[in-house]
Amino acid sequence: MKERYYSKAMKYRGQDKPKEKINLVKFQKDDVLIQNDTLVGIFQKNRNFGFVVPDDKKLIGTDIFISKKDCQKAKNNQKVVVQITKMPEKGRKAEGKIVEVLGSVNLAGVDMMSLVREYDLPYEFPESVLNEAKSINQEIDQKEIQNRLDLRGKEIFTIDGEDAKDLDDAVEVEETENGTFLLGVHIADVSHYVKEDSFLDKEAIIRGTSVYMLDRVIPMLPVELSNGICSLNEGEDRLTLSVLMEINREGKVISSDVRKSVINVTKRMSYKKVQTILDNYDKNIDELQAGTVKEIVRQYEPFKEHFKRMEELAHILKEKRQKAGSLSLDIPETKVVLDGNGYAIDITKYELSFANEIIEQFMLTANETVAEKFFWLEAPFIYRVHETPDLEKVSELNKFLFNFGYRVKCTNEGVHSTAFEDVLEKIKGTDEERVISNLILRTLKIARYEAENLGHFGIASKYYCHFTSPIRRYPDLFIHRIISKYIKNGYNLSDEQKEKYNAQAVKYAKQSSDREKIAQKVERDSVDIKMAEYMQDKIGNEYDGIVSGITAFGMFVELENTVEGLIRFEDLGNEYFIYDEEKKTLLGEQTKTMYKVGDKVRVRVIRANKTLRQVDFEKVKEINENREITDEKI
Repeated sequence: MKERYYSKAMKYRGQDKPKEKINLVKFQKDDVLIQNDTLVGIFQKNRNFGFVVPDDKKLIGTDIFISKKDCQKAKNNQKVVVQITKMPEKGRKAEGKIVEVLGSVNLAGVDMMSLVREYDLPYEFPESVLNEAKSINQEIDQKEIQNRLDLRGKEIFTIDGEDAKDLDDAVEVEETENGTFLLGVHIADVSHYVKEDSFLDKEAIIRGTSVYMLDRVIPMLPVELSNGICSLNEGEDRLTLSVLMEINREGKVISSDVRKSVINVTKRMSYKKVQTILDNYDKNIDELQAGTVKEIVRQYEPFKEHFKRMEELAHILKEKRQKAGSLSLDIPETKVVLDGNGYAIDITKYELSFANEIIEQFMLTANETVAEKFFWLEAPFIYRVHETPDLEKVSELNKFLFNFGYRVKCTNEGVHSTAFEDVLEKIKGTDEERVISNLILRTLKIARYEAENLGHFGIASKYYCHFTSPIRRYPDLFIHRIISKYIKNGYNLSDEQKEKYNAQAVKYAKQSSDREKIAQKVERDSVDIKMAEYMQDKIGNEYDGIVSGITAFGMFVELENTVEGLIRFEDLGNEYFIYDEEKKTLLGEQTKTMYKVGDKVRVRVIRANKTLRQVDFEKVKEINENREITDEKI
């Protein structure tokens, strides 16, 4: 689909200035503020006029009237982008004009493009940015290598998902004679190519982060960088920033250094391959049954000791982190499987292995090490902060946990992360684990970026930053630039430079936090759309689920595959239900039937609407025990 329309809030960056003033309208979507003059909705055509029903009716409160001359060539029931020309007032509908026709509601890709327009995402790169990206040499300058730590002779690996394209981190682990570990975390030196105040840099600031939407990615940087010279491809020389750490058997970093370096990745690995090697570490290859497993073990046998060291170190780091109170919120992520046209054909949970944990622990350790080092240097910096939760919210959580016999211990002075971790350990493997983990997550504050170090409650860390993904997050790119300047200037910046970059850190931290909120909302909405799409042909099917939320208008039920739907009061049965807000329960007035979060229920799918991003269930009133009920595949 060729994109013709480009939202006016973004259209004129680095290009021609607009000829007329655009009056932006502020729309509040949950905790996300969108400033735009357009909305997305479904066009309904009459003889002499039309109107648009917004996808999110809460934004403006009315349908939008479209005069005949402003309908363009939109057809009935097509998704359109409408520019608001007049806000609703005194019982009158809002007015607008259609500026883009996206296509039929069920046309492949229209749902995701609707999200792009709805959130005013910068879908295309301005020509100036693309030209700058294309002008970057895709070969390493040999003179640059002479000024860097040369690590090309080491065994270094990337470990990512099977379909990852932007490979911006690589790792290695060695063991010293005295039993300590040498961990090297090597991150693509993106700031070497994205120069300060360049078109690329200015565009990256605006975007703040890459946005992932199941069938597409809206990247922070063009592919010439993200999939090209900045991607740590196997067998190719690449410029990196390396964090080199010596770690003892208790998981403490006893020494560290940050260096400008050059690497050449030995092998590109996937989580699946690494886990396969670890699972078969002690087995004789010749005794393995022929097939994929045997092929993987044989192919990577020369490196199996390296992966075993990684596993050992990751276990040590994880154990240390858990003792400190790092929260192990094992909330399953949703995996949406799409067909070649982008339609949802399956929804499951992401299966994570310890190979995922290896990279997670190494990245956390590198982020902490960098943050602590530059905190004590009093450098201008962007930290990733996560503050202690409000005691009032903890008290509300405890009222709910009381029903299950749990409690988060706290005092008037506050609460420690170990109190949450104690509860999380107790619920492991229980029926209520998913629900309580989600409620704990909602009790915690939202992590954000700040120019001031405020610590990270969730991972029980005094110093934390995002350093490991400069291809897809601007705070990482910014602190790479700061680190490079400190290295180049012998760790001595002038007061004027510090003042300049401190001001930038404050500004970019706020901008990046705002863009991250939007990206997360878009990513959640894209999953909700595909969940509803997937369930549209499951109407009438029955499934077992667990009550995941109780509200004043009904209860939410989550199925085993993570699909969540609502049972409204009228679909619960022929009686009045009393909602207890404090205990989060529903009580039937006649039968005294009580529903609470964590209860198991059987439901029937009665509605699924991808435009509204909703799935509705009804409680199955009777189940004939004499007949076998077989779930349809969900």
